[in-house]
Amino acid sequence: MDNISIIIRNKNEQDYIGFAIQSCIEFFDKPEIIVVDNNSSDGSIQVVNLFTDRTDIRIINNESYTPGKSINLGIKNCSNDYIMILSAHAQIKKLDFDIVKDNLKKHSAIFGKQIPVYKGKKITPRYIWNHFGDKSVVNMFSDSEKRYFFHNAFSFFKKKTLLNFPFDEIHPGKEDRFWVQELIQNKGTYLYDPRLEINHFYTEGGATWKGIG
Repeated sequence: MDNISIIIRNKNEQDYIGFAIQSCIEFFDKPEIIVVDNNSSDGSIQVVNLFTDRTDIRIINNESYTPGKSINLGIKNCSNDYIMILSAHAQIKKLDFDIVKDNLKKHSAIFGKQIPVYKGKKITPRYIWNHFGDKSVVNMFSDSEKRYFFHNAFSFFKKKTLLNFPFDEIHPGKEDRFWVQELIQNKGTYLYDPRLEINHFYTEGGATWKGIG
């Protein structure tokens, strides 16, 4: 059994969350999966329950949702020393847990490469997606956003890091960017590692999906 807990935030993700969970099971040995649900009204929880015979899955409801609050709630319910945050509409394609653990000896956080997928088509990586290149970067700075860039849709931490340094619970989005700004101010480092890779699927109303093509 791998010493990792996986946090998946869910809000009506019935079309994708099964792919996310299945990919976790394929890349880890019986991981602990914490699904933090935001009052879903579709069949996503029924999909999650399909996997309870494969690994340890717990569902926690967060009625007063912000992204940071959901992550922090998940962290408090994790049992293992390592934590992965995974988008409910993502599918792991490349991952070596030994690489992750080795990098977390040197850095406070790691995030991996994301391939944007629109209805099965891998689209041109423009806008936010052009941050996910083929070279490793320490403390990535975004020229387009004019701030340090970190994306927690596919990210790794030690649990003790997140207990001591939780996500901001006020902001309605970009909680990952605010987190690394504070990390940098406290002389911490984080790593972008393209050897870790997911498919990130298009969802209706997704803020990062402008300019599909």
